[in-house]
Amino acid sequence: MATASIPRVSASVVVLKAALQKIFENLRAAGFTLVGPRVRDGAIVLDEIAALDDLPRGWTEDKQPGRYRLVPGRNGQYFGFTVGPHSWKQFLHPPSALLFTARKSNGAWVFEPAKPQAPQYAFIGVRPCDLKAIALQDRALLEGPVPDPHYRARRRQVFLLAANCGEAAATCFCTSMKTGPRASTGFDLALTELPDGFLIDVGSETGSEMLQDTEWEPATAFDLGRATQALQRAERQQRELRTDDLPRLLYSNLEHPHWDEVAARCLSCGNCTLACPTCFCTTVEDSSDLRGQVARRTRVWDSCFTGDFSQVHGGNTRPTIRSRYRQFLTHKYASWIDQFGTVGCVGCGRCMTWCPVGIDPTQEVKAFRVSPARPK
Repeated sequence: MATASIPRVSASVVVLKAALQKIFENLRAAGFTLVGPRVRDGAIVLDEIAALDDLPRGWTEDKQPGRYRLVPGRNGQYFGFTVGPHSWKQFLHPPSALLFTARKSNGAWVFEPAKPQAPQYAFIGVRPCDLKAIALQDRALLEGPVPDPHYRARRRQVFLLAANCGEAAATCFCTSMKTGPRASTGFDLALTELPDGFLIDVGSETGSEMLQDTEWEPATAFDLGRATQALQRAERQQRELRTDDLPRLLYSNLEHPHWDEVAARCLSCGNCTLACPTCFCTTVEDSSDLRGQVARRTRVWDSCFTGDFSQVHGGNTRPTIRSRYRQFLTHKYASWIDQFGTVGCVGCGRCMTWCPVGIDPTQEVKAFRVSPARPK
């Protein structure tokens, strides 16, 4: 196996697993900071990585609604897991971002807008559902009448190395949402882990260049067949969510008594929205120094589950847990379509995994279908 040139865009090639280290080195030489999955604090989180050995090789997850455990995986795979509590939005749409600073000078305030930071990240191991989540955040934060300059500066710099899913967790439903387990667009490189190497799909010229000096070969029909079998296995392992009638189903059941049953379990903690890779809601916080000479405005993540989020002049538009959970579910599966032309869920299952009481949106939606509200 030895090829001096680089493959064309849209080509499928195979490399030995050790060749991924050379791709990492090429990315670092091109100025990228590598961010990828690694084991920390009993979970697979996203953090800066330097080498192949930093990946959580040989680990997988035991996930159920309300449960997450890191456990040894099969066959020592580098990507034998799905998604942890983190998502890539923490790097593209950080939890805290300074917007401007105001300084008092000669009795007047001088405002200094914060310069958007643009680190040059290479995201390693982006799952297909998370690729779709990034596309949804692009839709919300870039394609409106006022693009977010902070998100735009970071998004322009990102290299995306996707990892197709050969295994699915019990909380995954990306097949129902048509976001996985294979990445089709939006990546520079996309790999599928095979027992003896990686099958890599080339999605961009930059991705092709990162294969420079690796020993790659064109994928054979046998290689493609093995990759397809792995992805089909991941499809069979998933739970299902019927999506063809979601807006009608939810809009016609806004006063259904099932919302009260969910509210009795929901803690309104906001974990689901913080773990969700598509949620983007924020608020602002103002602070000043003790002398009153410098003030700062900072944007921070917020959640539709917090009481303050829906507090407006004259009262709170969603004062109850019932109304907040209804807002969360109907926004994801109905009004997102009205706003952006697509659902706001990618089927990653983080919301149910990291819900302290294991509320499962696939089952909550199913409850309305099994017993719809009676017309008045």
